[in-house]
Amino acid sequence: MEIIAQHQSVFLALAFGCGLYMTWGIGANDVANAMGTTVGSGAITVRQAVVLAAVMEFLGAYLAGGEVADTIAQGIIDGARFAPVPHLLMFGMLAALLATGIWLMVATLRGWPVSTTHTIVGAVCGVGVAALGSDAVQWEKMGEIVASWFISPVLGGIVALSLTLSIRRFIFNTRDPVGQARKWGPVYAFLVGWVVSLIVIARGLQHININFGILEGRLLAVAIGIVVAVGAWLMMKRVKLGAHADRASQHASVERLFIPQMVLTGAAMAFAHGSNDVANGIGPMAAAIQIIETRAVSATSPVTPLMLLIGGLGIVVGLATYGYKVMATLGHKITELTPTRAYCATIAAAFVTVAASGLGLPVSASHIAVGAVMGVGIARGIGALDLRVVSGIVVSWFITVPVGGLLAAIVFHGLKASFS
Repeated sequence: MEIIAQHQSVFLALAFGCGLYMTWGIGANDVANAMGTTVGSGAITVRQAVVLAAVMEFLGAYLAGGEVADTIAQGIIDGARFAPVPHLLMFGMLAALLATGIWLMVATLRGWPVSTTHTIVGAVCGVGVAALGSDAVQWEKMGEIVASWFISPVLGGIVALSLTLSIRRFIFNTRDPVGQARKWGPVYAFLVGWVVSLIVIARGLQHININFGILEGRLLAVAIGIVVAVGAWLMMKRVKLGAHADRASQHASVERLFIPQMVLTGAAMAFAHGSNDVANGIGPMAAAIQIIETRAVSATSPVTPLMLLIGGLGIVVGLATYGYKVMATLGHKITELTPTRAYCATIAAAFVTVAASGLGLPVSASHIAVGAVMGVGIARGIGALDLRVVSGIVVSWFITVPVGGLLAAIVFHGLKASFS
């Protein structure tokens, strides 16, 4: 208690600073989930993607970032055990934020799309062990995280592969690919509108005091999907195509028809990503601030508009400075993408994320996105994948949790020694 009182202003500055640093890492690394495939398909340039994603990520984070964050990081550590020593949990949250930011920075510089959620969970686990020993950690939750390393990319890959094969069957392998693209394109667009709407409606509108019942939310998502489908149909009608002398020119025209939809999909996913993943950064920050202000440990912590503003700004700055590195990995290095392939990968990532959340499966959006891109590549044969790049990404996934835990433990002991 006395430690917090003596250095309250310093701790508040550290909380906001570490939160900003971590959300910078989210912007630099995680935004590739939303925009990497759009850039890789050639639909827009990296510069255009940065501007589009910056606007949509900030709007998603600030307007629909959620009102309450779980201060005990998804049940990884037992908060009740910190009640007699709240300053230790405050040190732990600060350490978790800083450690996660460091690892996201390292992974981004290497071009590895890692999981922010797994990093913060590993960091909180490391803090729990460093502060109170192994008994403070809920190890069964860690077992779920390990399972998600395998579940996430497999599910993303299966759905993306299925969608790619469906487009090949219903559009490319027909007598009139362009006509079939105009027919089926709105159907795929409906899937995008429906799935992304489910993400935002179900998980991200509490902050602006908009709440829907289960049935209302699903009906609204269907209605939005229909509107998006009609919009896609109108956009396809406006795309001017030349004469089709051969199959190659027909296939090229099909790809052109999907470019406007790919841009729309990337923007929608960026908004959904900002509304959901900003909590990874501001949740621990809110927990630390709550302890600083009340001198007590609480199961939940209010997230203020200022915290959401900081989170949104951090994401935008991270995206603008280093977001292109992970975008390049997802968009170019794993496999060659075209607008239709990228479209399939994006729809698959969104669909699996929504379905898994509804079923309570422990999955990672980053891993799903990578698995989806791999699934699109596998549709053309295993040789279409750069296995060297894939192996590097998989290794980074496996070391994310232990590295996050080790870094957080080191930072925790450093903070404790500095202020004790």
